[in-house]
Amino acid sequence: MSVDPQSGSPVDRFRRLRRTEALRRLVRETRLSPEELVYPLFVVGGQGVRNAIPSMPGQSQLSLDQLPAEAAELRALGIPAVLLFGIPSTKDEQGSGAYAADGIVQQAVRALKQADPDLLVITDVCLCEYTSHGHCGVVKDGEVDNDATLPLLTRTALSQAQAGADMVAPSAMMDGQVAAIRQALDEGGSPHTPIMAYAAKYASAFYGPFREAAESAPQFGDRRGYQMDPPNAREALREIEADIAEGADIVMVKPALAYLDVLARARERFDLPLAAYNVSGEYAMIKAAAANGWLDERRVTLEVLTAIKRAGADIIITYHAKEAARWLQSPS
Repeated sequence: MSVDPQSGSPVDRFRRLRRTEALRRLVRETRLSPEELVYPLFVVGGQGVRNAIPSMPGQSQLSLDQLPAEAAELRALGIPAVLLFGIPSTKDEQGSGAYAADGIVQQAVRALKQADPDLLVITDVCLCEYTSHGHCGVVKDGEVDNDATLPLLTRTALSQAQAGADMVAPSAMMDGQVAAIRQALDEGGSPHTPIMAYAAKYASAFYGPFREAAESAPQFGDRRGYQMDPPNAREALREIEADIAEGADIVMVKPALAYLDVLARARERFDLPLAAYNVSGEYAMIKAAAANGWLDERRVTLEVLTAIKRAGADIIITYHAKEAARWLQSPS
């Protein structure tokens, strides 16, 4: 800081632009908007189902008949997109419910597009919710077989696109999954369907509540053999670069809050739209602390989402989307 040699007073008066909320908002460098948010939804069969998820306060598993009301609420809040996860009634070793024409996600896509054709419906492409063993691909000799899994992922993506999904989001972390899905979409009549790749998806402990919500915990072992090792950052850039080369239209870093450094490095290096997934554990921590009176939930939530955007995210997938949109519409 510069100091006047005569008076000893500071020359740089940074506080001038911090005195009032109007001034702070005028010069704010990072601005958060509901238009950048994507809201995840967990869909189950049945009628009138709204199963609260204990580890994710405010979140529920929803049956198909509940989706039109969700679509209407999201439209009113200015949230443009959802990310769908399905919980099938039955599971098998091949995860066949993921690519069934009448699968739970395929039905959910149709229900949402009928309720609101302008809602952007993104579908998660993975097998973990649909397999009896809970892993993201075909298991052979106790390990997930990368190349045997690719045809099932392509069938899943194509069936979701044919059901009306606006975008598919492969998350299984199989090598070559983006290229295989791009080829399947192009050859299967869906060349205009974009791919949002879970490019840098870490084997994170922050996924715990999600596995309860999606009923997708592995029945043996873990996913560290195919999801990324948390200490690695340079590898994340290689993963992202590979997915771009394979045809990804959007790339993602997951989780978001614990990997802001990776997000920032990806923003500096790549020009594609960049998504960040503010995952279940990150959400649950804020909810638990707020419930105990340890944090101001509104301020902390908006601070976290702003940090994710400041690090470089163009798109933020978050369970906070609804409440954040309400808060942004009525800033204090």
